[in-house]
Amino acid sequence: MKFALCNEMFESRPMAEVCSVVSRLGYHGIEIAPFTLAPSADEISYELRQEVRQIIQDHGLEVVGLHWLFAGPDRLHLTTPDGAVWQGTRDYLSCLLDLCSDLGGKVLVLGSPKQRSIVEGQTPEGAWKRAVELLSSVLDRAGELGATICLEPLSPAETDFINTVSEGMEMVRQINHPNLKIHLDVKAMCSESTPVPDIIRSVAAEDIGHFHVNDPNLYGPGMGEVDYGPIAEAIKDIGWGRWLSVEVFKYDPDPETIAQKSIEYLRSYF
Repeated sequence: MKFALCNEMFESRPMAEVCSVVSRLGYHGIEIAPFTLAPSADEISYELRQEVRQIIQDHGLEVVGLHWLFAGPDRLHLTTPDGAVWQGTRDYLSCLLDLCSDLGGKVLVLGSPKQRSIVEGQTPEGAWKRAVELLSSVLDRAGELGATICLEPLSPAETDFINTVSEGMEMVRQINHPNLKIHLDVKAMCSESTPVPDIIRSVAAEDIGHFHVNDPNLYGPGMGEVDYGPIAEAIKDIGWGRWLSVEVFKYDPDPETIAQKSIEYLRSYF
């Protein structure tokens, strides 16, 4: 099992400084939120992409990929009936695929709850159709780049579109493309009525594109009430052995403490 850390918790700190901490604590990779590099992915020059990639490699780390895909630019929306916004979102996702490849990453986690919630005047069926069409239109490009788009179910408190792993798997199966997988996130799975270990066991390892570990209290694994013992057993049972990536939403007392506590807790199970 390899452990990664999402970089936005370090906010504006230089990438070299972030990588130094991540490497020293024993993580194997770093996962990048594009808005930490520039307000929009199309503003990130090729030279900067190569510089960031080299810094990460020089610290003995891998780039896992990207998350928070649609955070930053305005007028991005996955399910919108607005043709211009839909096309702009599709083009931006294509841009993110290129950015991920240039940085050396392989996965793009599609969460972005505000940019996929059903808009006024749109039906759930219409929203579903628009999302299917948009994702289907970029997946061949993802295949050319060796990248996987990972569809992340999120809680009803965050969005009204794809709230459960079973709903996410329905879309993955409908599109039926090797470069679209389900993304599992412990915080999000905790919002479902089904126990998290059972949700994990409901999918096969080959259907999973990526996996975030955290707690509903918005801190890292082991920093809240969620017991990772049964979760770890379920992960082992299905044979998932790639990345577990720590994604948190509260950064106190400081990123180093959160990162250290998280990896120490994960190592007690893996």
